[in-house]
Parts: sequence; structure tokens; C-alpha cells
Amino acid sequence: MPLVSEDSRHARLLGLCAELLESRRLIVVSNRGPVDHVQGPDGRLQVRRGSGTLVTALTPLLRNVEFTWIASAMGEGDRKVWEERGGGRIAADLPGYRVSVRYISTPRRVYHRYYNLFCNPLLWFLHHYLWSSSYTPNIDLAVHDAWDNGYIPVNQAFAAEVAAEAASWDTPPWVLLHDYHLYLVAAEVRRTVPGAVIQHVIHTPWPDASYWQLLPTRMRRSILESLCSADILGFQARRDAYNFLQTCDLQLPQARVDHASSSVEFGGRRTLVRLYPLSIDVEEVRRIATSPRAQDYEQRLRPLCAEKTIVRVDRAEPNKNILRGFRAYELLLERHPELRHRVTFLAFLVPSRTHIRQYQRYLEEVQEQANTINASYGSADWQPIRLFLENNYLQAVAGMRLFDVMLVNPVIDGMNLIAKEGPVVNTRDGVLVLSETAGAYPQLADGALPVSPADVEGTMQAIYQALTMPPEERAQRRAQLVLAVEQEDVVHWISRQLEDLRSIAGP
Repeated sequence: MPLVSEDSRHARLLGLCAELLESRRLIVVSNRGPVDHVQGPDGRLQVRRGSGTLVTALTPLLRNVEFTWIASAMGEGDRKVWEERGGGRIAADLPGYRVSVRYISTPRRVYHRYYNLFCNPLLWFLHHYLWSSSYTPNIDLAVHDAWDNGYIPVNQAFAAEVAAEAASWDTPPWVLLHDYHLYLVAAEVRRTVPGAVIQHVIHTPWPDASYWQLLPTRMRRSILESLCSADILGFQARRDAYNFLQTCDLQLPQARVDHASSSVEFGGRRTLVRLYPLSIDVEEVRRIATSPRAQDYEQRLRPLCAEKTIVRVDRAEPNKNILRGFRAYELLLERHPELRHRVTFLAFLVPSRTHIRQYQRYLEEVQEQANTINASYGSADWQPIRLFLENNYLQAVAGMRLFDVMLVNPVIDGMNLIAKEGPVVNTRDGVLVLSETAGAYPQLADGALPVSPADVEGTMQAIYQALTMPPEERAQRRAQLVLAVEQEDVVHWISRQLEDLRSIAGP
């Protein structure tokens, strides 16, 4: 059982919100917004809940607090409603939501440079230590152009929208920025709304200082200077906060780094560096897992399970290390033929950024490897790997209820919420095999079996250990995992951020 009740945590969060919003309004800023506007069969615009981890994580705010969320107009429906309303604030218009949206509608070519050429795959690959892989582009004239005529103007547009929203209020707002898409926004907001209290939470890993030298000096310097315009920077794991401080120490002249207080002084401003490990809404995930639709998927999946079932749930992205995970399973079948026909691997993979060739190629390699393993070891009545390539969260949750072993072996991850969702919905005392480089690992280390992501042999051995683990140890490990997640759920995550904002804001 959690040490603090769910009701107590929610009451604490609502009290913090009331206290903070008594004096200032709240603006959340991210590339993807809380809702999507889509055109229905009758031509009318319909509102749907936005996809993405951040929307889920901020649901307690969406349902309990009035605030403004600034985001990109991602699709034609978003652009159309933006044009029809003439910009400005748009009510989310979803049951229970109290948020309003302000869209950034940049020219398509500009957005393409910003998102498809600079944010992904360039910055994303940098953050995940994948720069030297065959998937990473060179920094050529097109990348410099994407920085100058994509990333910079889109970030400026976001900052201008923050300033426009803040102009209607007497007191400067709380501004909560999110992720690597918006690294230049803080500096612009600090210039135009000097009294704003700015927090920027980064959801990806922050690579070590020397790795940042792969990015041209003018780009990395602008990023660091802007981030040091914020009052608080939030990171997922201790290694990320340490790496950021080291990066400022080595790459940002005139910065004064204090490791003891975890802060940076630059340009006459002190920026606090803090840890905010993202988490999940435990009760909501359990509710979804036991919903009638999820139970229907579970019944469909059960006939595909064997005596033992391995499950993984991932976006099909290179950092998720799917190929090495499949290779470890292949080694298991090779070394332990007695497990053939007794173990099945269910892989629920969401195709990701398929318009970018690097991601297309990776997905093709994943499919090829699964087909090779099935051809080598499968038979008429047993398929070693069952591959599900679709964005179907309910089906994936149903699969997580059925695992005996869950493999989460990313090369590196900012957090990886699947590692938290799996144990809290599982019904078989399943064992979590988890990369030490996943952001979730420090919180889940006591209950998980650790693996080094590049160690295929070690991953195979960990899977075998999990498959043959005594029932008592399986139950004990799962209990440790569930307790860790319940103690630091998504309400805890939001509350820690608000408490830090309150501590620095003053009267």
C-alpha cells in the first residue's frame, strides 16, 4: 500500500495550485498540445484528447486548474480552428478540461525545418547518444538552414505567444516549458516578460559535455544561454542534471557552476537544476487495464501466450534497442532448446516518425529480424515472436497484464514509463528486466533485474533468470516495483515542481 493516500496527494496538489494561482496565471508551453482538432466525416471540426506522454502526465492540472497551454498547430484541423478564431485563446472544449489553447501556426516549410530537420533526427539523436550511428545526418548547409530558418523562428513564435498571453494580466505568469523542441524560448521570454517565473523540464537524457561539441558552437551556446535564463531546469535523472552542470562548466564561458547547490549563475541570474522523474497516474492506468475494451483485447491475446510470455512495449525508435532485445531472445532459444514452444515473445511496437527515413529504416530492420527468428525457430504451431505494429495502447496494456517477463532495454531513455506501467497492471507477478541506462532505473532498481543495453549475452541471461525465478522472489520483486511507483506517482511529480516554484517566487 502507498505510504500516502491518493486523496491526500490530490488534496496537497490542489492546495499548491490554489496558492500559486492566487497571484499569477499559469502558462504551459510544449510542441504538442492537450487537444487535437480533426475534421469529421461531415466536415465539422471535432476535438479529441491530445496524444503524448505530457498530456497524460498533466491530466491532474487539466481537470482541476484554469490555465493556458501554448502548442504548435500540428494538423490541418488545428490550423483551421486557429484561422477561424483569428488566433488567441481557444477553449479546449473537452468534458472535464479547464484549459485553453493558443496555437502557433508557422508556415509549413518553416515547421518542417524545425521539426523534421533539426529537432528530429538531429537534437533527438544527440540527446540519445546515437549521433555516430548510421542513422545520424551530417551537419551540412541544410542543417544550418534548419537552425536559422526553422528552429530559431519557431522558438521565437512560441515566445511571442507567451508574451501576448502574459500581456493581458497584471502580474507576470508562471511559464512551464517542456522538452528539447523549445530550448530558445526561455531567453526570449525573459527579454519580453522579465518578471515571469520560468521552469523548463527536459524529458530526454542530457548527454555528457564532450558530446555536445558535436553540435556547432553557435547552436550549443545559444541553447545553454537560453536554458540558463530559466529559474528552474528539471531533469529526469541524476546523471542528466550532473551532465548539464558539467556542460555549462565546460561549454559556457562566464558561467559559475555550483555542484553543491546544483545551480548555475550566468548573466546575473541563478538557475536551479532539479530532478523531476516523470511518473504515471497509477489508478488511471489500472482503470484502463480493467476496462471492458482492454479485457476484450486480453482475451484475444491469451491464445497467443505460451507457458511463459515475454512482452515489450515500445515506440519503434533506435534508442529503444529492439534489435538487441530480439537477438538476446534468439540466443535464449539457441542455448536453451527446452524453452522452444514454451516461451512466446509479444512485441507491441508503435511506428514512430515514419516520414523520416532513419526511422523507416530502423522499423524495417526490426521486422526483418523478427521474421528471421520466426523462420529459424518457428513451426506450424508456434511462432517465437508475435509482432504488433500499431498505435493501440489498450492492446498494449492488455499485453502487459499477461507478461511473465517484461523487457525494457533501451540504449538510453529519459524515463520510460512503460517500465512503471507494466508492473502495476500485471497479473502474473511478472519480472522486469530493465536497462541501467533507463531513467526509470534508479527508482525501480530494487525490484528489477538490471542489464547493460549493449550486453546481448547478459540480457539473454537476465531473461533466463526471470523465466526460471522462484514464485516467492517474483512476487517480492513485483511488490517492490509497485510500491516504488505508487509512492512517486504523477501527482507527486507535479507537486514537487510546484513546490520548487513556490520556494523561489517570493511575494
